[in-house]
Amino acid sequence: MTDTRGQGPSYETYNGPLPGDRAGAQQPSGPYHPPQAYGAQAPAAGAGGQNTGAVRRPRTGARTTPRTRKARLRVAKADPWSVMKVSFLLSIALGICTVVAASVLWMVMDAMGVFSTVGGTISEATGSNESNGFDLQSFLSLPRVLMFTSVIAVIDVVLMTALATLGAFIYNLSAGFVGGVELTLAEDE
Repeated sequence: MTDTRGQGPSYETYNGPLPGDRAGAQQPSGPYHPPQAYGAQAPAAGAGGQNTGAVRRPRTGARTTPRTRKARLRVAKADPWSVMKVSFLLSIALGICTVVAASVLWMVMDAMGVFSTVGGTISEATGSNESNGFDLQSFLSLPRVLMFTSVIAVIDVVLMTALATLGAFIYNLSAGFVGGVELTLAEDE
């Protein structure tokens, strides 16, 4: 290994005060000049400071590309309470999306005339001389479809929250045996 800092002061020939001796020693009068990193900006040797004569040289072969730091982490435990809260909120959002998607799909299919066409075919197939047959349009009305979709969404919220919480408990048990899931995280500088 090569020292690239240049020639430093010789500590064997240093005649200045030691750190413990400075309290009682007289400080030279004049302004304080902090030590400088480069020799060209350092004060002269007789002006109260010491000139080490060291010139800082730039390192050769220094890497200019950004370095990516990586860390291997292990998920040792999942808190069931936080998993339950997050899964509850996500399942509510999914339930709302389900209701909205069902209503939009019903409106598009009604505007295209799917219910009237299919309903006419079903009523002809199931009808007789005394009755008109099965009325699909009254059975698949928008309020009935939205009520059915809302019931399904509520059941999904309860089931998804319970299953995610149960999954957190099972993960904690299995992580005790095998150590958990290992992740490698990288940070770009």
